[in-house]
Amino acid sequence: MSVRFEYATHDELPRIVEIYNEIIPSRLATADLEPVSVASRENWFAEFNHETRPLWVMKVDDQIAGWVGLESFYGRPAYQKTAEISIYIDANYRHQGLGQQAIDFVSGELERLGLDALVAFIFSHNLPSQKLFIHTGFTVWGHLPDVAEMDGQRRSLDILGKHF
Repeated sequence: MSVRFEYATHDELPRIVEIYNEIIPSRLATADLEPVSVASRENWFAEFNHETRPLWVMKVDDQIAGWVGLESFYGRPAYQKTAEISIYIDANYRHQGLGQQAIDFVSGELERLGLDALVAFIFSHNLPSQKLFIHTGFTVWGHLPDVAEMDGQRRSLDILGKHF
C-alpha cells in the first residue's frame, strides 16, 4: 500500500482526533477512557512543529489513513535528542503495513530533526504494537506493572526504545 506522509495541518485536526477516538474503546493504545474533543486537543496540536517535533498524517489515495507524531520525552533539556513516537491508524487501514512504513519514514527524518533515540509507550497487552516495534529493532527499556486501570482491570505499560 502506497502511503504519503505530509505535515498535519490544523484543518486535519478533526480527522486526527477521530482516528484517535476510534481506538479508545479497544483499551489497547491509549489510557483515555472516553472520547476527546477537538477543542481539548488544540494545545496538544500546537506543541508540534516541523523543525523538531512534527506531526504527520499518512495519506492513502488522498485519504487520511492515520497519523504519526513525535513529542518531547520528559520535557527536560537533557532529553532533547530523544522523542516519544505515537502512531494511530484508522481501523480500515490497520494490518496493512502502515505502522511499519510510519516507523521507517520517521527513522529517516531523525537526523534532520536532531534526534538519536525514540521511545514508545505501549501497553503490555497491545500485542500488535509490541510486535511491530520489536520487529523494527526496539527493545523493552522499562516495564511499569499494573499502572493503569481500565474497566476494572489493571494493565501494565512497557517503554520500548531504540537508539539510531
